[in-house]
Order: sequence, then C-alpha cells, then structure tokens
Amino acid sequence: VIKYNLPKASPVSIRIYDLMGRKVRTLINDVQDAGYRSVMWNATNDIGRLVSAGVYIYSIQAGDFIQNRKMVLMK
Repeated sequence: VIKYNLPKASPVSIRIYDLMGRKVRTLINDVQDAGYRSVMWNATNDIGRLVSAGVYIYSIQAGDFIQNRKMVLMK
C-alpha cells in the first residue's frame, strides 16, 4: 500500500519501475482532489501478469512534487 497526502487538487501520477528502470505498472494517472490517499499494488504489471519478488521503485508525481522510493516485494 502506498499512502500519500495532497495539499491541493493536482494531477497525480504513480508508477512502478524495476531496478533496470523499465516501467512495470501505472497505478494512477489522473487529477485528484486534496486529502489523504492510498493505493494498493497487487504485484501485477500493466497487462495483469504477476511480477517476480524483488526490489522495485515507485515514483509519485503531483504537480511540481516528485518523489522516488524503493520497496521490496516478497512472496
């Protein structure tokens, strides 16, 4: 689960990448209202196939804000 807070309405994009920099999944790509939010990744890629266990990077972009974090997927 990825949790985030939006201080004001803005376009939000949350994407997951593997360690090689390849995009695995786009979770959100939409305008959202202000407030606390969360989104769950079910360990699948954009075509619905399960991905392998390992380290992934998620990128949150909201307006001018950009943040990248590592996460570990364990099965």
